[in-house]
Amino acid sequence: MTVVSGFEKIVRRDEPLADRTWLRLGGVASFYAEPKSVDELAALVRRCCDEEVPIRVLGSGSNVLIRDEGVPGMVVSLGGADFADIQISNGRLMAGGGAKLAHAISETVRAGLAGLEPLVGIPGTLGGALHGNSGSRGGDIGQWACQATVMTRTGEILQRNREDLVFAYRQSSLDELVILSAEFQLEEDDPEQLTKRMQKQWIVKKAGQPLSHQNVASVFKNPRGMSAGMLIDQAGLKGTRVGAVEVSQRHANFIVADEGATSQDVLRLMDIVRSRVAERLGVELETELEIW
Repeated sequence: MTVVSGFEKIVRRDEPLADRTWLRLGGVASFYAEPKSVDELAALVRRCCDEEVPIRVLGSGSNVLIRDEGVPGMVVSLGGADFADIQISNGRLMAGGGAKLAHAISETVRAGLAGLEPLVGIPGTLGGALHGNSGSRGGDIGQWACQATVMTRTGEILQRNREDLVFAYRQSSLDELVILSAEFQLEEDDPEQLTKRMQKQWIVKKAGQPLSHQNVASVFKNPRGMSAGMLIDQAGLKGTRVGAVEVSQRHANFIVADEGATSQDVLRLMDIVRSRVAERLGVELETELEIW
């Protein structure tokens, strides 16, 4: 038996991944799957476990760099409706891990529920945001989470309650293969005031970021009490280039990939930035971008 036997309808071989990420770089996945249901995903995960095939889950690709040589094993996308359901009831948001974070935020604001609106402008899926505890100065997503349903790397489905959940800066205890769904207890507020706050935060955030048509990614975590972008700027690195990749002139913690760029260009530029900031400012930058 091979890893694809019985899964021919949902698994493709040698699938290009570049266009599925924001940087639009990198090679192919040995296997690429788009399961339509949780049961189908669980069966595929169990097969990969049995066959010792490594498996990864790709969300919206906003925080991932695919290496030029590609990704061995299975890459799974949870783009189906079963993974993106959003429901709101009694001050709670119930959302699938594959739901877009932006959609979840807009639905809660429309329902007059406060808590997630400071995250406006952060790309990606709800599952990815919760796994990495996405946040801004207004708070993190983890502070509102009260429950999560996850799937392990063996295909087992488990429920994590609030007492099981631990959140820290840009990390969480939700480290299983995938977050299938999560619940958030939010606070009632006036929808009109919430909308105004959200719009204001969106304008401020977008004013200091690269342009929306560019292929970009945020690279480093903010060191405690400091801004990674400000440190990179202070080290004189805005506009620094390697090949067709440069440190953004608008926000130094973003890299911009122009036509002809490679993932290797990105990795080399990251090394330069990390070493210069350490050398000139004495701060070790930790990578936020996931490198596959």
